[in-house]
Parts: sequence; structure tokens; C-alpha cells
Amino acid sequence: MEAQAFYEKVYEAGLVPVVVIEDPKDAVPTAEALLAGGINTMEITYRTACAGEAIALVRKAVPEMLVGAGTILNVRQAKEAVDQGASFIVSPGFSEEVVRWCEESGIPVVPGCVTPTEIMAALSCGLSVVKYFPANLYGGIKAIRSLAGVFRGLKFMPTGGVNAENLSEFASETCIAAIGGSWVCTASDIREQRFGKITELSREAVGIIKEARK
Repeated sequence: MEAQAFYEKVYEAGLVPVVVIEDPKDAVPTAEALLAGGINTMEITYRTACAGEAIALVRKAVPEMLVGAGTILNVRQAKEAVDQGASFIVSPGFSEEVVRWCEESGIPVVPGCVTPTEIMAALSCGLSVVKYFPANLYGGIKAIRSLAGVFRGLKFMPTGGVNAENLSEFASETCIAAIGGSWVCTASDIREQRFGKITELSREAVGIIKEARK
């Protein structure tokens, strides 16, 4: 997928759930639960040994879902995730090596950037969307507004500390490409197979985002 098409799809989705899969059998039902709630993009994190397998299962069984890999720390992980079917890469910090590899491979990448220096490094690589993580520890929406005033045109994907209570405040800002978060599909809800709850929380989040963007 071309970067621009990816960014448009992410903005349309409004929310990119951060998904931790501990058992491969839960991957497809989680993706289906998110879809039922109106979310067609998900980031499966490389925090568990079965992350690659989970991505492959979702890619095959739920083609309507745009599935990517998160918590990517190096090129080796990025290559593995893409080989398993990841359509995009998300990393918690900025790695020029990972960004360059993704660009050369035609894979959209969203690196974590919270300082002006990191943002300038991302811009020098031609990126227009960065992850802001952990948002709650780095000034939240106030800090993002300040950075957006300097880096005009740059879009942010805040992750960490965003939930149903403050979602509207983030989503209403034009500098926000989408919100990343795990509250709609927590590891415990996935583990306990509370897929109906995931759908309900997803539907609620989508409604909040749509209202905030009006």
C-alpha cells in the first residue's frame, strides 16, 4: 500500500487499536470484533512470541482489516512482520534504519517522535505522520498543539493515556491523523474472549471520533 493511501485509510478509521495477542487463536476473533465495531485498522504489537503468526492469520482470514505491526524495534523485526503480512510498521521511537528500510520496501511506517529533534529527523526522511508516545507522559494534547504550530502540516498519532474519557479532545484537533490505544481491546478482554465488549467499545470510540471531528 502506498503511504498516502495508508494515511488516508488511517484517518478514515480514526483509531488504530494497539492489540496484544497472547494466543494465536484469538487473533481472528479480535479482528472480527473490531470490524463489527466499525474499526478496520489494527496494530498487532511485537511484544509476544506469536505476533507474527497472529498477523498472518488476520491477513488471510479478515482481508477487510488493515493489519500492521507495532512495537517494532529493529529492521529484523520489520522484515519478519512484513513477511508475515503486515501492511504497515509502527515503532515506539525513531530509528532511521527502520524508516529507511520501510521506505525502500514500500511499507508505510509511523515512528515514535516526541521532541523537535526527532520530528525533524522524521521530516528529513520524508514522513508526514509520526506516533506521539507515550502521550500522557510527554504533555498530551497541549504538547502536540505546540509542536503542530511549529511543524505545520505534520500529523500525529498519539498513543498512551488516550481513552474514552479524553478521546474527544484529541480527535477534535486537525493535526491528529488517528489515535492509537488499547482500551477498546485490552489484553485481558482478548484473553478472556470478551469479543462482544470489544465491539461495543469500538463502536463507542468511533462515535466519539466522528462527533469530535464535526
